[in-house]
Amino acid sequence: MSESDGPKQVGDPDYHSVNHTAAQTCGWTKNALTGDGKCYKYAFYGIESHRCMQMTPVVKCNERCVFCWRDHAGHAYELGDVEWDDPAAVADATLELQRELLAGYGGNDEVPREVFEQAMEPRHVAISLDGEPTLYPYLPELIDEFHARDITTFLVSNGTAPEMLARCDPTQLYVSVDAPDRHTFDNVVKAVEDDAWERLVDTMDVLAEKDETRTVLRTTLVNGENMRDPDWYAAFYRRAKPDFVELKAYMHVGHSRGRLDRSAMPDHEDVLAFAEDVAAHMPEHDEIKDVPSSRVALLARDADTWVPKLRKDSEFWAQDPLVDY
Repeated sequence: MSESDGPKQVGDPDYHSVNHTAAQTCGWTKNALTGDGKCYKYAFYGIESHRCMQMTPVVKCNERCVFCWRDHAGHAYELGDVEWDDPAAVADATLELQRELLAGYGGNDEVPREVFEQAMEPRHVAISLDGEPTLYPYLPELIDEFHARDITTFLVSNGTAPEMLARCDPTQLYVSVDAPDRHTFDNVVKAVEDDAWERLVDTMDVLAEKDETRTVLRTTLVNGENMRDPDWYAAFYRRAKPDFVELKAYMHVGHSRGRLDRSAMPDHEDVLAFAEDVAAHMPEHDEIKDVPSSRVALLARDADTWVPKLRKDSEFWAQDPLVDY
């Protein structure tokens, strides 16, 4: 499906799009379909990878993170001429794009028929493909549209729009915290707006007030750039009172290879050691989980970290049993 003839909101040829809504099949979705493993979000939170959509309602970002695999040039357009689709249209487009992207797996002998049919009825959406989703003016209503379709939501944001995030109640809300101090933030995140750091601090206070929405602070660790001062990170994290903290290695892929050397990618052992150093300053988050294949560690308050709705015995799956393989 091609993008519209209007402003080029979606320029990446690897994305499928409808106007400003873009989707792409995650590698873990493909793996799960053929029985080759699931995303770490299954291990941590219960997300079934073959039923997960990866999308964004806007391919534009107000930060230029050195570790980002995206092409920053694709975020340079202005939003003034964008004709925004209503939230219901965005949700419908996302489902249509996902089914289009996965249709070919219906004839793949490595994909069990029941698994393919389940994939055609997604139950989760990660609003995190590209860009900064809070730039879409109807984001809270879009989340409501997905929930109305009985689809759980993980929203990922850079935290530069605290007022918008205060209005958003996804199943789980991620905010990126990729520096423990302003100087490192300026060097690593390279925000377009001068007040981005202050707005990120304000977002920590917004998260601290979230009662129903599960909250996650996520840090991409880059050797030689931001992988230091675990006590400072812990102090920043504590302000938000998060349910979880994810510490994940930078991966030397995509356009980031033109900004960083491969040596900037930490080993999993280094990620886990750094997570333990952070946890030493966050005694309330004394549960540590990790997935070596994804070079990621999780700090949690309790050992049970799955989204309650996604547990195997939940009514969410009552009429739609999952296949284990």
